[in-house]
Amino acid sequence: MKKFKLHKQLYFQVIVSIFVGVLFGHFYPEIAVKMKPLGDGFIKLIRMMIAPIIFTTVVTGIASMKDIKEVGRIGIKALIYFEVFTTTFALLIGLAVANFHRPGAGLNIDVHSLDTKSIANYATQTATFDTVNFLLNIIPDTLVNAFAKGDILPVLLISILFGFGILHGGEKTKPFVTLFDQLSTVLFSIVGFIMKLAPIGAFGAMAYTIGAYGIHTLIGLSKLLADVYIASLLFIFVVLGSIARISKFSLWSFLKYIKEELFIVMGTSSSEVVLPRMISKLEKLGCGKTVVGLVLPAGYSFNLDGTSIYLTIAILFIAQALNIDLSFGQQLTIIAVLLLTSKGAAAVTGGGFIVLVATLSSMHIIPVAGVVLLLGVDRLMSEARSLTNLIGNGVATVVIAKWEGDFDATAAKKALQSSDK
Repeated sequence: MKKFKLHKQLYFQVIVSIFVGVLFGHFYPEIAVKMKPLGDGFIKLIRMMIAPIIFTTVVTGIASMKDIKEVGRIGIKALIYFEVFTTTFALLIGLAVANFHRPGAGLNIDVHSLDTKSIANYATQTATFDTVNFLLNIIPDTLVNAFAKGDILPVLLISILFGFGILHGGEKTKPFVTLFDQLSTVLFSIVGFIMKLAPIGAFGAMAYTIGAYGIHTLIGLSKLLADVYIASLLFIFVVLGSIARISKFSLWSFLKYIKEELFIVMGTSSSEVVLPRMISKLEKLGCGKTVVGLVLPAGYSFNLDGTSIYLTIAILFIAQALNIDLSFGQQLTIIAVLLLTSKGAAAVTGGGFIVLVATLSSMHIIPVAGVVLLLGVDRLMSEARSLTNLIGNGVATVVIAKWEGDFDATAAKKALQSSDK
């Protein structure tokens, strides 16, 4: 009976859609590039739900607390975890893999032969990309403006303040908690309807990628692609696997639990599209609502493990391709700079490229023009970045929930058993 029901499973439908998208993009590239609106439309549908879901989840989570200090404690633990336990290791793994495999060696590219017109837009945006502007942009111009733009951090800030306001109001503001809790149920139901379109979105996004860039691009820069994927797998199964083992939960069981979300991210190359579902799934897994509401959205800006791996390998690839020999000290400097600049990668469109340009510009060691070498293949590495970011943030939420003693092991066992059926 289970075999006959397989086609009804969302993850199976998405897998088939990805496969069909690859074939369609390869054999009918001119038509395939016109499928882009299918992927873009699906991502926009999900993104319009992210701000209100974060708002209702965080507000009800904070309003149900007894102590305001709990928010600060969770936030500090999350930032320490992001910076010490994951981002640093992600950057070091990327550095190790790129030094060992040397993906850019032998290309012998003359920097003067590169056409820099294609990165002019990124270079312009880099002028306003710095730590001060990043922090100021967390504060929206108006309450409405934060929701209109859909930026995660401003919405999270408003949600925390609103939650504090309800908590401080006592009995008078309790009806708001019930209202937002009911609104959250409605929002998740809407997300459920939208997710039925995931196979169409995955097909459109994959068909466009293969149609626009071609499988030949994969072959031409196969060493670079291989390094990004190898480093990502090492990070997931060695670093995150060790963290999960120390925290006494199975990484493999967790991956099976979120398999639908993983395939959707693989098809759309965006981890944002599954943020609402991840909030719901992590709560069902036994993580406290406050922890989920604070850690997961914050992780989308401060815990970009996949992006960190990509940035390190990309910088070394450019240096190797241009025959620039980086000393060990210079490579450590790259790590130090990326620990800061990588935090803003999700805050702007084309964030990964802008962070890359900003990092190279600040170091004055590698010509910014070298970024041109990555333009054609960047889209093909986005699956590795998005999947690693998603898994990293999911594991972070479970770990911090356990640190806080806000994890229901019974609910987790029940949720994991149901995912195996």
